[in-house]
Amino acid sequence: MIQTNDLRRSSFKWVLVFLALCGREVPTSYGADDSSIATMDELKFTAPKEKGRVELVDGQMGKAVQFSFDKDGSGKFATSNIRGTPAWDQAAGFSFWVKGDGSDAWGGLEVIYDDDYAVRYDYMFPIKSKQWTKVVVAWQDLIPVLPGPKARTLNPSGENRPSKLSGLWFGKWWYWSEYPAHSFVIDEIRLETDIPRDATDYTSSHPPLQRVLEKLKSGRPVTIVTLGDSLTDFRHWANRTVSWPNLLRDELHQKYKSEVTIVNRAIGGTQLTQNLVLMPRWLERSPNPDLVLICFGGNDWDAGMRGPMFLEANLDAIDRVRRATKGKADVLLMSTIPSATRWDVTAELSEACRKATVTAKSGLADTEKAFLDAGKSDKNRLFVDDRVHLSPAGHKLVVKTILQAIEDASR
Repeated sequence: MIQTNDLRRSSFKWVLVFLALCGREVPTSYGADDSSIATMDELKFTAPKEKGRVELVDGQMGKAVQFSFDKDGSGKFATSNIRGTPAWDQAAGFSFWVKGDGSDAWGGLEVIYDDDYAVRYDYMFPIKSKQWTKVVVAWQDLIPVLPGPKARTLNPSGENRPSKLSGLWFGKWWYWSEYPAHSFVIDEIRLETDIPRDATDYTSSHPPLQRVLEKLKSGRPVTIVTLGDSLTDFRHWANRTVSWPNLLRDELHQKYKSEVTIVNRAIGGTQLTQNLVLMPRWLERSPNPDLVLICFGGNDWDAGMRGPMFLEANLDAIDRVRRATKGKADVLLMSTIPSATRWDVTAELSEACRKATVTAKSGLADTEKAFLDAGKSDKNRLFVDDRVHLSPAGHKLVVKTILQAIEDASR
């Protein structure tokens, strides 16, 4: 949640002046109370060994910390030993003030849970504004970016309590894909006792893909966001000549005469939850897509993701897309596409996708079933030489399955 700068700091300044004139004791720093996590008046962050710097600069009042990162600063973090306290479990989340460099680079925040570096929560925030802007982060806005038994949503009354957070860092981990040079200034990190949440139930009251189908049939323009890993990423070598997102665009245009825009935010090597962290990046430019397609599983499995966890992750993905678009986007999950090297190994991930679509009433393109059926006689034809990434025949099969899922919305 982002809030534009208000007069809080200047108002506090005049309070100090008034207290001084009255001969009253004057607080030494703003925010030095139980809700303060870090006033940023002193340097509590350590710069990475390379490609990054931290320094004290002028803040809204007093000092603040400027974080600067060089180009290609993947995995570079400014770290701190800021740790949660019992007071954090009484809060709804936290906030901080940021002054950006005017760029589209975005800033990254990561917190470590219970001194376990395999349990990380990430968050991204804009740094486009050069004015002080307040960023408010509810605990549930922090997304666990690695699978595992401890990778649960933060909850003051649940198993993963904010009081056990053991490190607050600024920087970007490897999955961001884009690492331009950028800088931003952070001031006043503090707990927030009340963070209003949108309680609207955005579960669709109509068949899951009916709205996007109706727009296609009427010939109106349609915007489709595709999220995924290297099976979807245009930059992967197997997708540079033929790719299912572009084939889908062409097929929909040919059949319905609708102008289809594909916003492909897939990143090779990534997992579902990591892409959820990066949602604001595409939402800024495409805030109202008609359809969001979600295609993950291979990298998730390799990282230790299994059925029950993948079910939770997909339900969370559907919910986050719906909330971010105020329910305007239809959501279509694709069951995990198998590879020729492990034909039915990831079956529980596909089953998790199916369960998620039933629970959340979203669309399903059962690509796993389509590949298992089409590959009974010769599965290798669906893949390139590595037997993992898709051949032209594999891309076409994905499109056929998606088209069928959209058209089934009218039945």
